[in-house]
Amino acid sequence: MRTSRVTIGPVPMDAVTHAEALRTIDRLVAAGRGGFVVTPNVDHIVLATHDARLREAYSRASLSLADGQPVLWMARLLGTPLPEKVCGSDLIEPLMKRAAERGWNVFFVGATPEVSAEAERRLLRRYPSLRIVGRDTSRWSPDEPVAAGGSEVSKRIRESGAHLVVVALGCPKQERWMLRHERDIVPAVALGLGGSLDFMAGAVPRAPKWMSRVGLEWAYRLAQEPRRLAYRYLVRDPQIVPIFAATWYRTWTSRWRRAVREDAMAPARRAS
Repeated sequence: MRTSRVTIGPVPMDAVTHAEALRTIDRLVAAGRGGFVVTPNVDHIVLATHDARLREAYSRASLSLADGQPVLWMARLLGTPLPEKVCGSDLIEPLMKRAAERGWNVFFVGATPEVSAEAERRLLRRYPSLRIVGRDTSRWSPDEPVAAGGSEVSKRIRESGAHLVVVALGCPKQERWMLRHERDIVPAVALGLGGSLDFMAGAVPRAPKWMSRVGLEWAYRLAQEPRRLAYRYLVRDPQIVPIFAATWYRTWTSRWRRAVREDAMAPARRAS
């Protein structure tokens, strides 16, 4: 499906609703050509500004979904609003429901063995017909060489007949993993869903919906895991301010120049 796109910093995002995202993933699975889905948020935009491989992953993704209210605010300020946020933690359950209804095979990559197993147990309790055909919780390094024919995990995914691969390695590992393994796991469609398995397993509590709506989900998560998340939220993520300012300047300057050119050409058009 062709959609309009909004680019913030180096990261493009598709202007789709939650329902449209699900339908697009449906079509990717039906096409049988693979592909992968990313869910960039503010932190990911900052990371991609400094990481060429991450930028490549975002540029090649089949579908890029805006994860977070601040991303929607920035898109609106650019004059190209996104219809709604579509975060991975909200996407996983309806996707698994759809997989159960359509008979898709699902493979999990990432999370700890305990979290992966508990997420599977809870999902099967809700959707008994869901087919989770494999789980891989081994450590993976983006610099790890991949032999001809793919890695061991990509071979397992192909042999399992997976239609969907939920990749829960966190950014930037999951994006690099999908970029590296995309061709080796065809026809499976990979989904970079971050901490979605942790949320599904109940290992990490989700922020109240009202906090998410007003853009304070980061504060809730920081309060839950201050040691792990303090640097990300308090030091790294404020870099989004100059990144967005540069995007805003480029966007509106380009529009102004285009408007000036069109005004200058208007008399000639009227004369002809």
